[in-house]
Amino acid sequence: MKKTVLTFGLISGAISSLLMVATIPFIEQIGFDRGIIVGYTAMVLSFLLVFFGIRSYRENVGKGYITFGQALGVGFLIMLISCVCYVVTWEIVYFNFLPDFGDKYANYLIEKARASGASAEEIAQQTEQMKNFKAMYDNPLINAAFTFLEPLPVGVIMTLVSALILRKRRQDLQNHGGEVKV
Repeated sequence: MKKTVLTFGLISGAISSLLMVATIPFIEQIGFDRGIIVGYTAMVLSFLLVFFGIRSYRENVGKGYITFGQALGVGFLIMLISCVCYVVTWEIVYFNFLPDFGDKYANYLIEKARASGASAEEIAQQTEQMKNFKAMYDNPLINAAFTFLEPLPVGVIMTLVSALILRKRRQDLQNHGGEVKV
């Protein structure tokens, strides 16, 4: 299991890291609104490796069989390795190449509040929240925790769906007269 999990987890992590780094030169053109779409699309692409990892484990280690629980375990381990790669990459990018990212994001959210017609009190409150968030986000451990939470929901969903699709028990083959049903 280690080989399958490490191989597919690291490939998935490399894809998410590569796609993150590839967007850095275009960060100003992409903007924060579209950046969310680009980022989550990259996560979905990288988490496709969870599906292929579970399938590889089922075919090569499980001899064509895998329970939902086993598939879930393999998928979660692949996903966690990918998430760790994502976090490490963001930590390097944020603290070495985008030191003003927090300030730009805070300004973006404050301007968005102004444009939506927020009151002066609401804007002041938003400004104070963003100041506190920036102070927290500049702590590498808190930054890593927040960053880990970004891909996690996508990875969990991809893992659950993959485990459901790929589960195959021995009795499934017996019940269907040798036909393989996924």
